[in-house]
Amino acid sequence: MRTSQFYLSTLKEAPNEAELPSHKLMLRAGLIKRLGSGLYTWMPLGLRILRKVEAVVREEMNKAGALELLMPAVQPAELWKETGRWEVFGPQMLKIKDRHDRDFCFGPTHEEVITDIARSEIKSYRQLPINLYQVQTKFRDEIRPRFGVMRAREFVMKDAYSFHSSFESLQQTYEVMYRTYSSIFKRLGLTFRAVAADTGAIGGSGSHEFHVLADSGEDALAFCPDSDFAANVELAEALPPAHARAAATENMREVDTPKQTACADVAALLGIGVERTVKAIALMAPRENGWQFYLALLRGDHSLNEVKAGKLEGLDGFRFATDEEIRSHLNCPPGFIGPVGVDAAQVQVISDRAVAVMSDFVCGANKPKFHLAGVNFGRDLPEPLLVADIRNAVAGDPCPDGKG
Repeated sequence: MRTSQFYLSTLKEAPNEAELPSHKLMLRAGLIKRLGSGLYTWMPLGLRILRKVEAVVREEMNKAGALELLMPAVQPAELWKETGRWEVFGPQMLKIKDRHDRDFCFGPTHEEVITDIARSEIKSYRQLPINLYQVQTKFRDEIRPRFGVMRAREFVMKDAYSFHSSFESLQQTYEVMYRTYSSIFKRLGLTFRAVAADTGAIGGSGSHEFHVLADSGEDALAFCPDSDFAANVELAEALPPAHARAAATENMREVDTPKQTACADVAALLGIGVERTVKAIALMAPRENGWQFYLALLRGDHSLNEVKAGKLEGLDGFRFATDEEIRSHLNCPPGFIGPVGVDAAQVQVISDRAVAVMSDFVCGANKPKFHLAGVNFGRDLPEPLLVADIRNAVAGDPCPDGKG
C-alpha cells in the first residue's frame, strides 16, 4: 500500500492520563486510540504490530504441537455456577443477561469452557495428551485500569490448556511450554525472567510467570544476581535473621505520640531507625461460628505478604479488620495498637520471623496517642506462639537458595 493511502494520525502531545513512556509513545504514534477507561482501539499501524506479535506466538505454539481453536467470548452462567466461580470471581467479571433473562458473562478467562469441551470430546486416554490454545479477546472490569494496554479492561490473551492421563505427561508438556514461552520472549527481543509464582485458587503444585524486566510495571520480582533464583515477591521466602535475639537493655515505658501513627513517624519522633519498631496489622479470619481476630506483627520497615499469610493454618480467606472491629477487640483506635496486654482468648498473635528476634522494640500501647518503647518478649509479653514468614522480601535480604 502507498503511504498516501495509509491512514496515520499522530499527536504532538500525549494525553494527560498517559503515565508510562510506552503508553505515551503508542498514543502519540497513532498505534492506539482511547475509547474509554481501559478500552482502546488498535489503529491500522498498531494492529499490524499486534498481528506480528500474534504471529510469533502462533508459530511457537504450533511448533510445540499445540492446536489452535477459538472459544466464544460470551459464556453461559451455568458453567461458572457448576465450578462455583460465578459468585467468587468478583466484580471483575462482566455479567450480562440475554433477551430471555438468562445469565451470561463476557469471559475473563476460559477454564470452564475448555473443560466442558474436554469432557464432551475426549472419549479415550488414547486421545491424550492434547494441548489446545486460543488467541481471544478477554474482558475484566478492572477497578483502576492503567498503563495503557498493559492493564486494560479489554485485552487480547493467548491462553493454552492441556489435558493428560498422567502426571508425568503433564510435566513433559509443562517443560515444553516453558521452553516455548522462553522462545517467544527471545524472538520478541525482550529481557525477561521466568519466576516461581503463586498458583492461585485453581492452581496446582507449581507455576511460573514470565516477566519483562522494566523500571515500571505491575509486579515486583525478587531475584539474585549471583544465582539463578527468581520469584514473584509473593512467593520469595524471607529467611529468618541469622542472629539470635539480643538481651534486653531497656525497661518498657510509655511514650507520648499524639499525632504519630505510622512507624516511620514514631521512629523519627524517638530518634531511632524504623527497623526498631513493630507494627501490628489487625486481621479477621472466617470461622464456622463467626470471625477470629488476629494481630500480625511485622518490623516497621517491612510489609505484609497477603499470599503468604493466607496460606497459614486458620488464615485462609482472611480480610483486614475494620476500625470498629479493632476498637471492639482492643478498645483502641487504629494507629496505636500493639501486642502487649492483649487477651489471648480473644486475640491470636502471629509474629514474622524478623520480629521474633527483636529486643527493646517500639510498638503501639493499645492506648490512644501512646506507644511503648523498650518492649521485650518473655518479659513484657508472651513469646509468640506462631512465628512464620509473612512479609515481602526486600532488597538486601539473603537469597533463599543460599547463594547470595
